[in-house]
Amino acid sequence: MSYIIIAIVLIIVFSFFLGIRIVPEAKAVIIERLGKYHKTLSSGINVIIPFLDKVKTVPELKAQSSKRANNGPQMIIGNTKYIDLREQVLDYPKQNVITKDNVTVAIDAVIYFQVIDPKRSVYEIVNYPIAIEKLTQTTLRNVIGELELDETLTSRDTINNKLQLILDEATDKWGIKVNRVELQDIIPPDDIKKQMEKQMSAEREKRAAILYAEGQKQSAILQAEGVKEALINRATGDREAAILRAQGEAKAIEAVKAAIESEENYVQYLVAMRYIDTFKEMAAGKDSKLIYMPYEASGVLSSLGGIKDLFLDKDLSKIMK
Repeated sequence: MSYIIIAIVLIIVFSFFLGIRIVPEAKAVIIERLGKYHKTLSSGINVIIPFLDKVKTVPELKAQSSKRANNGPQMIIGNTKYIDLREQVLDYPKQNVITKDNVTVAIDAVIYFQVIDPKRSVYEIVNYPIAIEKLTQTTLRNVIGELELDETLTSRDTINNKLQLILDEATDKWGIKVNRVELQDIIPPDDIKKQMEKQMSAEREKRAAILYAEGQKQSAILQAEGVKEALINRATGDREAAILRAQGEAKAIEAVKAAIESEENYVQYLVAMRYIDTFKEMAAGKDSKLIYMPYEASGVLSSLGGIKDLFLDKDLSKIMK
C-alpha cells in the first residue's frame, strides 16, 4: 500500500513539473489541447495540463553563415517550440531580375521583419520564412520589371519603400510585419558596366570642357572690360587735356588780343602764327630735304613783316603777359 502511495505522489510531482513551462523573454509558445489551438504562452512561468496540452513545434530561422556562396542557401530552417518575437533578418541570395528595357541585373535584398501574432504565423502559413522569401522574389521581379536600368540604379530608396509596402500588406494576414527592405547590391552585366564607365568618363570630360570654356569666357570678358575701362580712361584724359589746352590757348589769345589794339593787326598775327606752326610740321619730317612753299608764301612773309612792325610799335613784354 505504501508503494502505491509513493508511486502516486511521484506521478503527481512529475506531472506538476511537466505542467510548468518557462518561456524566455521575447519568445512565445503555442499550446494545443487535444490537437486544437488552446492558448499562447508569453514570457515567464506558465502552467499547462500534462498529457492534454502539447507544445506546437514551429519553424525556426537559424543563424546564417557569413561564408556562403552567392547562389547557395541563404536560410537555415530548423524546428523549435519557441516563436521569436524580435525583429529578424532574411538575407537572400543574389537573383537575376530583368528590367523594363530587357537588361538582366543581379540584386541582393535584405528584409527586416517581426512576428506580431504568433498564432497566425503558425496556423495561417506553413513556413513563413520560406513564404516571405518566395514572396520577396516575385515582388522584386514585378517592381524591377516596371523600371528601366537607369531608374533602377538611381531609385533604390523608391524601390525599397515600394517593396516594403507590398510585402507588409501581403504578410499582414500571417501575423508578420515587414519593417523595411534594403537592396544591398544592384549589379548590371559586365558589358553594361563598361558602357556606364565610358559614359561617366565622357560626362566628366564634358563637365571639364564646360568649366574650361566658362573660364575662358570669363577671362575674355574681364580682359574686354579692362580694355574698355583703359580706353575710357584714356579718352577722358585726352578730353580733359584738350579742354585744358583749349582753355590755355583761349587765355593766350585773349591776352594777345588785349595787347593788340587794332583788329586788323590781331588777325594778321593769328594767320602768321598758323603759318609758322605749319612750317615747323613740314620741316619736322624724317627725310624731308625739300619744302614746298605754297603760292601764298608772299602773304606769309608779309604777315611776318607785319608782326615785326607790330612788335616795333608795342612793347614785347606787354604782349606776352
